Amino acid sequence: MTGLILQNVEKYYGSACAVTDVNLHLPAGKLVCFLGPSGCGKTTLLRMIAGLESLSSGEILLDGEDVSHTPAHERNFGMVFQSLALFPHMTVGENIAYPLKLRGVRKAGQQARVVELLEMIQLQQMLDRPVAKLSGGQRQRVAIARAIAAHPKLLLLDEPLSALDAKLRESMQVEIRQLQQRLNITTILVTHDQREAMTMADIVVVLGEHRVQQVGTPIEIYRNPANEFVADFIGSGNIFAAVALGNGQVGLPGGGTLEVPGSAPLVAGAAIKMLVRPEDVQLSPHQAPEGNRLAGTVTFIRDIGATIETTVECGGVSLTSLTTPSQAFGLGVGHPVSITLPAEACRVLGA
Repeated sequence: MTGLILQNVEKYYGSACAVTDVNLHLPAGKLVCFLGPSGCGKTTLLRMIAGLESLSSGEILLDGEDVSHTPAHERNFGMVFQSLALFPHMTVGENIAYPLKLRGVRKAGQQARVVELLEMIQLQQMLDRPVAKLSGGQRQRVAIARAIAAHPKLLLLDEPLSALDAKLRESMQVEIRQLQQRLNITTILVTHDQREAMTMADIVVVLGEHRVQQVGTPIEIYRNPANEFVADFIGSGNIFAAVALGNGQVGLPGGGTLEVPGSAPLVAGAAIKMLVRPEDVQLSPHQAPEGNRLAGTVTFIRDIGATIETTVECGGVSLTSLTTPSQAFGLGVGHPVSITLPAEACRVLGA
């Protein structure tokens, strides 16, 4: 079977769990993001794939071959570390050529590959420049070029953009994604940045509490989170307690009811958690409650330019709505409003 497969992978440091019960099949040629909060085990998992950490148990297979105990230097994986780890005493060309030199590639072959990669990363004029004299974005490109110089089977990126400013970080996200697609190389990117994962990845692996919480495309993860942890970590969301009433209805703490057709059968009286994304919360001038339209009062407004966040106390819960300035209708704190939660936007969260 092609691609990267992790079977029952676990890592313990003494009695402390780093990752447990990891089972993944990552298809070849895709960009996969390991996404999760600090300390969830995503970097440890990447380092086990790279061969830089041993497995406590489980197996790692690449294209059907067990590489669980293969030394890191024999796996032919390219890796970019968070610190980039470029050699400061070498030039750009020497840094890129280094992995080829280790593999015994002749000088002419090294030079040809370096020229090819410098053209690919658009740094043709930097061949003899010391890496210490490069900008952050240029150093980032050189680190990636060095990682792919020896035609690796797998490219591993450990939070490579964390040290860059916001604007440069976004441009580098685009560059990395375009380069990965051009090379069609299986790539794993570790990040704690939701936006980075959602805009770059073919597949997102959400990790939390030392285990995989959900695997899916960015839109699947966002629209259909597997549980409250994923819903809370991915994007912004209104998560609130409710009670199942039966017949596709749930009750809110303040006495209002919502229709939630299409959800799994719920036992009447069961305490549940609901998710509604802010962009799905519809605001309108005050009207009589009806169906999924509830009465509320504005408690907070934040204008952030392209969007306006409005917090409304409604049905015993506090809900945030995300709208554009063109949709605003002169709201102020304390104003009565109506808030509609479309049934198709209401999600009952799993445990």
